[in-house]
Amino acid sequence: MTTMTDINPRIVESLYNDALILADEVRAAFDLSTRPAADEQDEDLTRVALSCEALRTTTRMMQAIAWLLNQRAYFNGEISEVQLRRHGRLPKNKSKPDPEQLDLIDPETRELIECSELLYARVARLDRALEAKFAMERSAFVEMQEQLVQRVGVGG
Repeated sequence: MTTMTDINPRIVESLYNDALILADEVRAAFDLSTRPAADEQDEDLTRVALSCEALRTTTRMMQAIAWLLNQRAYFNGEISEVQLRRHGRLPKNKSKPDPEQLDLIDPETRELIECSELLYARVARLDRALEAKFAMERSAFVEMQEQLVQRVGVGG
């Protein structure tokens, strides 16, 4: 049995700050201009691996940051709950790192990739909890509406 995660501004703000710091570290790690030269073929394979993983990782980070920004906007009264429900969902993380490409990447960058996956997983858990909360609220509303229809005999 899982417990309902209470999403509050403090949690969102903390995750948002963590995400910004990690995004900056990810950007620096994937800066290809700082990579040492190796043998030409290895260097080409490494650059391709870095490019692929950079795209996956930065996409993952930007999706998490966008979700957190929507939550911050809601808590600051900048968007309504309806807008949050409509536009505040986290996309499914469909792209996993390629193990063969990860082998070509330095350990520090691999660690950042893993950190981005962990951050995304934390945000995804909050997103699922929020969706479950919305579903429970809808069920309570439907139940009240059905009781009203039974008692008064109108509506529906």
